[in-house]
Amino acid sequence: MNRKQSGLTLMSFLVVLAVVGFAAYIGMKLFPMYQEYYSVRTAAKGLASEPGIGDMDPSKIEDLFFRRLYINYSENVKPENVKIERIDNGWNMKINYEIRRPLVGNLDVVGVFDISQDLTRHGGTD
Repeated sequence: MNRKQSGLTLMSFLVVLAVVGFAAYIGMKLFPMYQEYYSVRTAAKGLASEPGIGDMDPSKIEDLFFRRLYINYSENVKPENVKIERIDNGWNMKINYEIRRPLVGNLDVVGVFDISQDLTRHGGTD
């Protein structure tokens, strides 16, 4: 009646715990970056559904956009990251920005985000 025991040893449990902990740490660093990206994208899409947005002045469009970002506590998108260009039936707004977060020691996580939204007289498209 000799039975073998099976399962994790203390050392293998600590290794698994370290891997899961490191993955959670990276997730905590990346989540705010992507949460801000989705709030910027939502603000741009919401702006596209504004009535008469295709006929507005670019400075007014930019002001409305940054008001929406202020509500969402977005702090990494600056006015120099937003370009508004004329298209056939309205405007095209391009938002290009970068977020850099320290990870471990001298290693950083860099997120580069690029959003383009048409602001037309008849509603926006992606």
